[in-house]
Amino acid sequence: MQVRLDRKDAVATLTLDRPDRLNAMADPMWDALHGHLATIAADEGIRAVILTGAGRAFCSGGDVTGMAQSDIVSGRARSQRRHRTVLALYNLEKPVIAAVRGAVYGIGNALALACDLIVASETAKFSMAFKKVGLVPDGGAIFFLTQNLGIARAKDLVYTARAVPAAEALGLGLVARVVADDRLETEARALAAEMAESATYALALAKKMFHSMYVPTLEQLMELETLASGAVRLTHDHKEGVDAFKEKRPPKFLGK
Repeated sequence: MQVRLDRKDAVATLTLDRPDRLNAMADPMWDALHGHLATIAADEGIRAVILTGAGRAFCSGGDVTGMAQSDIVSGRARSQRRHRTVLALYNLEKPVIAAVRGAVYGIGNALALACDLIVASETAKFSMAFKKVGLVPDGGAIFFLTQNLGIARAKDLVYTARAVPAAEALGLGLVARVVADDRLETEARALAAEMAESATYALALAKKMFHSMYVPTLEQLMELETLASGAVRLTHDHKEGVDAFKEKRPPKFLGK
């Protein structure tokens, strides 16, 4: 399944477990993550959650294998699979901490931002890498970035796809704290344990209050994402971006 669910006391840990591909998200991983989130939501004994990645990266983005073969119908189905999982993570009525190191790219960036707090290793780098394969941001990424940074800074990260190191991410307000790489798990677990021992029902209601401040809603933005993603998957630039990634060469985009 490539997504592990472990539990210690009242803290559940979800681990993206595909380290040979830097935890790139393949379709079965979305289903596995969604299933684990449903299990966590139904278990009253789990009161806080950590989302992390195995190996040297959190998540390098979506698995590019088969991307260029998508048509608008299959592309919509894949978007809906991702969206239901991100929404389940975002709306989980328990505090969720992302513990990230290495690559936090593309859809991995969206997954981290869907959590309540991000604890980052000094090795972490964040990139809205979608344009490199000719795609629009997915998984609510524009929604999350804009709420955290404002439109101007969000555009900078989306339009440039530049890698943002952990220290800059802290300064921008993308992450809650930055720790030494060998302290990442310890610090994330300590924070999760403290939250698990607190008034988690009050935190769940506070989360709903935070969410009520956002206009448009995440669901509304995701519907627009689905339409835009379906359109760009039919473009020359998307096919060229995927081919260039596989062939390890710079893409030659034509703007169409």
